[in-house]
Amino acid sequence: MNARRSAPVRTALVWFRRDLRLTDNPALRHALEHAERVVPVYVHSPDDEHPWAPGAASRWWLHHSLTALDASLRKIGSRLVVQRGEASTVLRHCIRETGATLVCWNKLYEPAALKRDARIAAALDDDGVSVEQSNAALLFEPGTILNGQKLPYRVFTPFWRTAETQLSTLPVPSRAPRRLPRAPRGLSGIGIDDLALLPKIRWDDGLTQTWTPGEAGALKQLRQFSKHVASYPTGRDRPDRAETSRLSPHLHFGEIGPRQIVAALRHSNTAAAQAKGTDSYLRQIGWREFAHHLLFHFPETTDAPLDKRFAKQKWRRSASDLRAWQRGATGIPLVDAGMRELWRTGWMHNRIRMIAASVLTKNLQIHWLQGAQWFWETLVDADLANNTLGWQWVAGCGADAAPYYRIFNPVLQAKRFDPVRSYIRHWVPELARLPDRWIHQPWAAPEAVLQRAGVVFDKTYPRPVLDLGESRKRALQVYSQLR
Repeated sequence: MNARRSAPVRTALVWFRRDLRLTDNPALRHALEHAERVVPVYVHSPDDEHPWAPGAASRWWLHHSLTALDASLRKIGSRLVVQRGEASTVLRHCIRETGATLVCWNKLYEPAALKRDARIAAALDDDGVSVEQSNAALLFEPGTILNGQKLPYRVFTPFWRTAETQLSTLPVPSRAPRRLPRAPRGLSGIGIDDLALLPKIRWDDGLTQTWTPGEAGALKQLRQFSKHVASYPTGRDRPDRAETSRLSPHLHFGEIGPRQIVAALRHSNTAAAQAKGTDSYLRQIGWREFAHHLLFHFPETTDAPLDKRFAKQKWRRSASDLRAWQRGATGIPLVDAGMRELWRTGWMHNRIRMIAASVLTKNLQIHWLQGAQWFWETLVDADLANNTLGWQWVAGCGADAAPYYRIFNPVLQAKRFDPVRSYIRHWVPELARLPDRWIHQPWAAPEAVLQRAGVVFDKTYPRPVLDLGESRKRALQVYSQLR
C-alpha cells in the first residue's frame, strides 16, 4: 500500500488472519524480504466481524489451526504472538513493543473486513508506519474480472471463461521459509487456549475424528485428492463416496491457497482423464472466486436478496419445522442424513447442501437467511461469500440463481446419487433395515415392510413434516408470482 522505505526496516509485523500457512504467504514473504526481524502476530477480534463473527464449528477449527501454525513457526525459530482485542488498538500496542515500522497482512474481502482494514491502514500511515497488503486468498482480486462494459459479472459461466484465460499469468507459489528470525523476548501475549475457542460442552468428537486442521493437513489432503482427480467429474455428485477434495475448510482458513491448488493439479495431472478432472475441479474453485467477487461488488447480499423482486417475498415462520430441519428430523431421509452429517462432522456434501437448502426454502418456505445462519454456525468451512452465494442460488434470488421452478426432489435425488443406499443407511441407521425400494421414501412403504424393518413413525423415525408434491405446487405458485 504505502511505501516508506527511506530507511532500512529493522522490524516488521506479519498480521496473520485467515492465511494460516507458511507456504505461498505473500505477506510473510514481503516482510522477510524487507525487514531484519519479523514478528508473527494473530489478533483475535471477533467483534470486528459482527454480525458474522465465526460460528462454533469455525472456532473449533481456528483453535487447532492456530496451534498448528504456532508449532510450524517454532520449528523454524519463531513463534506466534497471540493477542485479543480490537485489532487497531492491539496492533498499535505491538508496534510500540517491537518498534516495528512495517506491518504486512494478506487481504480479506468481506465487507466488514475491508472497512476495518482501510481504517487501520490509514491510521498506521498517519503514525508513520508502512503497510503492505497482499492477496493470498484468491486467484484474482475482486474488481479485476469485469465484463465488456467494465461491470461485475452476475452469471458464473462468462465470469469463469474470462478468468480462465488469465490462469497462466498467476505467479508461481513461493516456498515456505526454512528459518525465521527469533521473535523478541518479553512480548506480551496470551495462550491459544486463553481464546476459549473450543466448546465447553464437548460435542466435537466427530470433528476431531474427521479433520486435521493446519497447513500439513491441507497439503496432505491435496496430495490425496490429486491421486483420484480423474474420477471427480462423475464422483463429485456422490455423497456415498469420498471423491470431493474436502479442501474447503483449509481454503477458508488459508492453510492452503488457491494458487497452490492450481499449480499442484496442473503440474501432476497431465493424462487426458486427469486433465479433465482437474478442469472440472478448478471450475469449483472458480465458483469460490465468483462468490467473493459478488460479495465485493454487492456487500448487502449477506442479508438481502440480490434480485430485488424477492425482497417482497413472504416467508413462513415455523420454529418447529426449522428445528426439525436443523436436527435431521424432517422425515425425509436424504435431508436428514445430510443434516446429521453436518452436525457430526461440521461438513456436508455439496449436492446434499443444495437439496437440504431447497427443501427449507422452497418446500418449507422458510427464509434462506435461517438456513444460512445455521450453516454458518455448524460448518467448519463456513465462508461468508460461499454461504451467501449458495443460499441465494438455491432460493432463486441471487446471481446465476437456480430457476424458480427448479425444486430438488430428495427422493429422486437419493435414488440417483445414493444408488446403493449406503449414505442414508450410515447417517439414518434407524432406517437401515428397510429394503432399497423404500428407504428413500419410508412413508410410502407397506405397513408390513415397516414392521419387519422396525420402523415406527414418530417413535423410531419421524413422519415427514411436509408432503413433497403439495409443497412443490405451493412453492411454484409463490415463485411464479414473484417472477
